[in-house]
This record gives sequence, C-alpha cells and structure tokens, in this order.
Amino acid sequence: MAGRAPPWRQAAGRVLESKYLIAEPWMGLRRDAILSPGDRQIRDRLVFEYPDWVDVIAVTPTFNIVLVEQYRHPIHQVRTEFPAGAVEGRELPLAAIQRELREETGYVSDEWYLLGTAPVNPAWQNNHIHSFLALGARPDAKQDLDDGEIIHIQELPLTKFVDKVEAGEIELPALQLGGLYLLDAFVRRSAKPKLALLRRRADL
Repeated sequence: MAGRAPPWRQAAGRVLESKYLIAEPWMGLRRDAILSPGDRQIRDRLVFEYPDWVDVIAVTPTFNIVLVEQYRHPIHQVRTEFPAGAVEGRELPLAAIQRELREETGYVSDEWYLLGTAPVNPAWQNNHIHSFLALGARPDAKQDLDDGEIIHIQELPLTKFVDKVEAGEIELPALQLGGLYLLDAFVRRSAKPKLALLRRRADL
C-alpha cells in the first residue's frame, strides 16, 4: 500500500476574502486573499475563472482530419486548429464538443472517445480541458456560427497533418498538442481494430 502524501502536498490554502475584478458570463477574474499552507502567510492570488473547454480530433472514414481556420486577435493571426469550444451551463463535456463540432464545421460523428482531461493552467485558471476523438466524422449540416465568427474548414490526410505539425508548418495551440499526445497514448493502449488501423494510418 502506498504511503500517504507528505503534508505539504495535502495542504490547501484557506481563502480569507475574495473580490471579483471582472465578472462576465464567459470569464471571471477574482483576487483571493489566502492563508497559504506551510508558511501560513496571507498572500494575494489572482484566479481566472473559465468554463471547462473541449476539443476534438475528428477523423473521417477516409482518415482525413477535420480542421478549422480562424482569426485569433490576441496574436493577430489566422490559425489552424481542432474544432473546440466551451462547456455551456450544465452541459456534459461530450455534449459540448458534439455541439461545437456541428456548429463550427457542420460535421457529426457517431463514434466518440474521451482521450483525456487535464487542468488548463492551474497556476492561474480553475478550468479543465476535455480532449476527444471522433471517428467516422462526416458533413451533415451547414455551419451555425456566432455573429461575427468566420471559420473555414479543411480536411487533411491524417499522415500529412502529423507531418506538417512535426515540421512546424502547422503550429497547433499547446493544449491541442497535448491532445495529439493523448491520442497517441490512447491508440497504443487500445485493442480495437479500428483504432489500430488509425494508428497505422497516422503513423503514431
């Protein structure tokens, strides 16, 4: 039986006071005064509150990957990314990413796998990202975009996509690079023939 974690790993700071600096439906920023574990000093900590995020590696029956291209204003660039978005209200993460895939691309899938869940940035943020794999993705409807949202869709052969990422020709956001790592680990663990074929086709 494994021993208990040392006390410093078990301790949590005690919040003495919280004040919201920003309170928007999609993001909050609060300042916590905490009595920190260990040294017991009162310190201020900023916490960004976001809903959980979701993204998907969507693969078609012919082993193309479905990608989106959209303008990202903070870096003033059009970026190539996986379809992604935020969990709304009491949505389950799977329902959220199924909605986002359909809205952003018009694609749907009947075969979904959770690749993994992880904290986004625990030094500053309170949310998690849930990464999914969708197999047999197919166009089924028109895009249903938010006002002012412009998203272009492209399909790339999965092997060509992986080559472009490794060569630096496609620079995925860091969280989505993590999704590729989770995909590699997931297909290596799986005994499903379809996932073994995906691994071979993607050269994972």
